[in-house]
Amino acid sequence: MSKTDNVPLLAVRSIIGGILMGLANLVPGISGGTMLLAAGIYPRFINAIAEVTTLRLRVASIAVLGSVVGAASVAILLFAGVVKELVVDHRWIMYSLFIGLSLGGIPIVWKMVKPARASTWSGVLAGFFMMALLAYSQQRQASADASSSGIIMLFLAGVAGASAMILPGVSGGYLLLVLGQYIPILSAVDTFKLALKGGEVSKAIQIALQVGIPVGLGVVVGVVSVSNLLRLLLKKFQKATLGVLIGLLLGSVMGLWPFQVGVVPAIGDVVRGETMTKASIAQLEPEDYPTQYFTPATAQIGGSIGGIVLGFFITFAISRIGGNDKT
Repeated sequence: MSKTDNVPLLAVRSIIGGILMGLANLVPGISGGTMLLAAGIYPRFINAIAEVTTLRLRVASIAVLGSVVGAASVAILLFAGVVKELVVDHRWIMYSLFIGLSLGGIPIVWKMVKPARASTWSGVLAGFFMMALLAYSQQRQASADASSSGIIMLFLAGVAGASAMILPGVSGGYLLLVLGQYIPILSAVDTFKLALKGGEVSKAIQIALQVGIPVGLGVVVGVVSVSNLLRLLLKKFQKATLGVLIGLLLGSVMGLWPFQVGVVPAIGDVVRGETMTKASIAQLEPEDYPTQYFTPATAQIGGSIGGIVLGFFITFAISRIGGNDKT
């Protein structure tokens, strides 16, 4: 970190970046790493993680890391319920926005990769293919047994969320959606918050033990491993690695086809590993309804295009905040 750094400005950028990263991790389609780039603190955050995990405990690095993580945690706690409700109730609108937000990160990563080489384009294809496989698994998730929201899946969800804190272009929310853990985790966060407000300490502790600890452990493992791996790959294979990030960005929109809606299951359908009866359907929350594609009206197509354009503009505009910062 430079001796000429303006510490108050760095603190403000770290907090802004942390808030944006927290919100990004709630939204399928937008990357927390991209938001750190937008706030102009991405390289400092990566260096801070590397220094802290190698026990180089400098005050500046601890301050950056603490500000980002603290602000992100507060944003997730405060807005998890709101974002979940928007996704459940206005899916096609939100997914259109998510697509634009995701695509808006491409110019940011492309700026880092220029001039592109053959290895860059190979990386783009590899990243795109990886996301295509994830999108395929997401489509199968609707009919799969989703009762696997246990410790292992929650741990993997934490690792996925952590990867988005580090990798520009990779959306933690999207990976959670693919893993089938997006709604369960956001619901748990919202329930935890309501339990604390209502003084239900035992319920809050139960949620923390069942969800918070496995997800938290996954986040720690993911942040430490992914950040150090990324620094190594960027050092040895920079062009190819950045190409993979661009491919991940491009491919991420494949699983976010906006024109789908939650539908009430029929008796005999299998939802979350349970065969539906009249009683179980009545108890099922809208957020757990299976989704199906629908043919959009002309107005919906226009609205979707508008949402995509708006999302792209938001991400690209935010990137101007840290436009002078070098990666």
